[in-house]
Amino acid sequence: MTTPSEQAQQHPDEQPPAHRPARADGRPDPGLSTIVNERRQLLNLAYRLTGSLADAEDVVQETCARWYLMTPAEQEAIASPGAWLTKVAGRICLNLLGSARARREAYVGEWIPEPLPAPAEWIAGAVAGPGVDPADRITLDESVTMAFLVVFESMTPAERVAFVLHDVFRYPFAEVAEIVGRSPAACRQLATSARRRIAGARTGASPDASRRASVVRRFKAAWQAQDIEALIGLLDPDATAISDGGGRAVAHLLPIEGAERIARLYLTIARLAPPRTILERTVNGQPGLAAESAGRIETVFAFEVAADDRITHIWAVRNPDKLRPWRPA
Repeated sequence: MTTPSEQAQQHPDEQPPAHRPARADGRPDPGLSTIVNERRQLLNLAYRLTGSLADAEDVVQETCARWYLMTPAEQEAIASPGAWLTKVAGRICLNLLGSARARREAYVGEWIPEPLPAPAEWIAGAVAGPGVDPADRITLDESVTMAFLVVFESMTPAERVAFVLHDVFRYPFAEVAEIVGRSPAACRQLATSARRRIAGARTGASPDASRRASVVRRFKAAWQAQDIEALIGLLDPDATAISDGGGRAVAHLLPIEGAERIARLYLTIARLAPPRTILERTVNGQPGLAAESAGRIETVFAFEVAADDRITHIWAVRNPDKLRPWRPA
């Protein structure tokens, strides 16, 4: 596994003192500035744990609400407000993950994590255009790629929380244990089990960003040209395509397996779908595509590309509820 972003790994208590106003005794001021400073960290954590930007924002809102429900004296008594906020957010996510499993059993078709948008098209694997407000967005690294988030969905809630907190955010197991409600040794085992799941799902080393971008661009060109042979050549023989409509948009309800079946499906879509523009967009930090019709994003495609430059997975998100961040306010 490549090392996650340094920003995502940073412990909330390790932020430079300049970002934490101090009181006369030198301790952090547990006021509004604490919430502002920790918002990005909490959002990063909650998105990785829930796979949903909407849920992550709800988690952050609930965490902040619990902080403000305390009296000033109670806030003053907390030695590390950042650690307290993270602990509360982690527990909220843990409870949310437990209830989410029941909700997803009733979900129509396949459930795919909510895709993260970027503000511009990608060029040779890099995002072009203006940046995004760092206080309100997710730090992009391997742990937010669609491939990782899908594997996270196969984990138990406790495994997911233990792995993300320890391996991504570098929290010691003693602190993870306080959130998960198990011993540090048990949390260590949970993280080990999560790593095994990730290793088992890996198809080998991934090509660099420019090669991934080239593969996705060639897929787009072959799709638009309705070139079935080119499409099949770009797909791994055992590739899988999954679509998420959530009962709100037309989508194939079961995974499609095999290069030829996927190619024929996408050609059928190209022939039957209304006129639309296929945009090159960064999806969860990786080169992806977005289908736009009448100025509205209707589908977001994420890809996993193997070391031999063949596509092994395609995830197509069509549920409009999951595409709200991709549409103008």
